[in-house]
Amino acid sequence: MAQKLDILVFGAHPDDAELGAGATIAKEIAQGKKVGIVDLTRGELGTRGSAEIRSREAARAAEILGISVRENLEFRDGFFRNDPQHQMAVIRQIRKYRPDIVLCNAIHDRHIDHGRGSDLVSDACFLSGLIKIDTQLEGDDRWQEPWRPKNVYHYIQWKNLKPDFVVDVSGFIDKKLEAIRAYDSQFFDPNSKEPETPISSANFLESVEYRSRDLGRLVGVEYAEGFTVERTPAVSCLDKLI
Repeated sequence: MAQKLDILVFGAHPDDAELGAGATIAKEIAQGKKVGIVDLTRGELGTRGSAEIRSREAARAAEILGISVRENLEFRDGFFRNDPQHQMAVIRQIRKYRPDIVLCNAIHDRHIDHGRGSDLVSDACFLSGLIKIDTQLEGDDRWQEPWRPKNVYHYIQWKNLKPDFVVDVSGFIDKKLEAIRAYDSQFFDPNSKEPETPISSANFLESVEYRSRDLGRLVGVEYAEGFTVERTPAVSCLDKLI
């Protein structure tokens, strides 16, 4: 049986998790949490690089962050759907790793796969807790036990969505940027001969840092990452809020 994870992060493409929640992931791992990433597609439709290149980059980024496991479901980039076939594949991953918290794509965004991936993972998290849905892992004749994460949070990507809460990631932004730069094919490289894309400019990489700095400014810390929620978050007492 696979090890239980505290947090399982889903991304429609390799690099989504790092861009949206890389510093939060690094901080949680530094505090002893076990974190895994599941990429839904290989990003094969990306203008720059290739599926093979992005797989190598994803492995390097995972090593930088120190995550426990990274898998790729190899859904069709640009064409996967929130349907029973894809839901069942995600359910198997949730039941395999039994996370308490799931992080996933932005609820809506510039790239159509982001909102679609958000809906798919959110629905799968609910369905995964139903006892009448039977699943097995490939090559394993045992039935998986139902599992529903306690919380599903959506990171913020291209669009400046209003966060429902932020995580203080001061001290971890450099680790996030290092993991992002592991994707050499995708981001700013003055020597690259690849076509330009919205995320390949120097300004985009700089925006990753200044967004975190701006979210931190709003709550009185150096850097923060923002998330939206499906259920109203709660604290046990007022002094738990910083």
